[in-house]
Amino acid sequence: MFKLPITLATLTGWLMLACTLPTAAQTAKPEPKPATAQAKAIFAGGCFWCMEPPYDKLDGVISTTSGYIGGKVRNPTYEQISSGRTGHTEAVQIVYDPQKVSYAKLLEIFWRNIDPTVKDQQFCDVGSQYRSGIFYVDDEQKRLAEASRAAIEKSKPFKEPIVTELTRATEFYPAEDYHQDYYMKNPVRYKFYRASCGRDSRLQQLWGKAPD
Repeated sequence: MFKLPITLATLTGWLMLACTLPTAAQTAKPEPKPATAQAKAIFAGGCFWCMEPPYDKLDGVISTTSGYIGGKVRNPTYEQISSGRTGHTEAVQIVYDPQKVSYAKLLEIFWRNIDPTVKDQQFCDVGSQYRSGIFYVDDEQKRLAEASRAAIEKSKPFKEPIVTELTRATEFYPAEDYHQDYYMKNPVRYKFYRASCGRDSRLQQLWGKAPD
């Protein structure tokens, strides 16, 4: 069979063509960017209905869930924890983007939405199921919570000592559906409860007027 001689020009042309063809790596789809990291924080500040709103309006908070923590009964119901015998307290679990809002900021909001001077009570609600507490999920949260409590103790505008608990988080149990976003589902009842419980008046007495 007759073969055409391969000249230097032909070989150079082939090499140039090969360099311009896309490689497998060039034609592959780009790797998806990793999802934004999320973190969790758990705070107890009395009635969980009242602890969702200040966090829901905060940029960087992804979700808030009312629930129960700190007890010895698995999957407790509202009726069970309301007896005060399960060891749970009403709490709110916050899922947030740490690139947009810091845990320190969440702590700041927590303190100014509770009465840290009373044990087993928040405002008109009395019992261990209404105790205030910070439930840290790791050592860094513990460190920040301890530093936050120490700073509040030094700068507080009230004389009473702080009795809010700092505890390692155990299993968090979401509350029943009708408790979630209660302030949005039942705004009239929520506002009546909050006002009649004296929450805002006591918060202003403790911390001063809330910033706009």
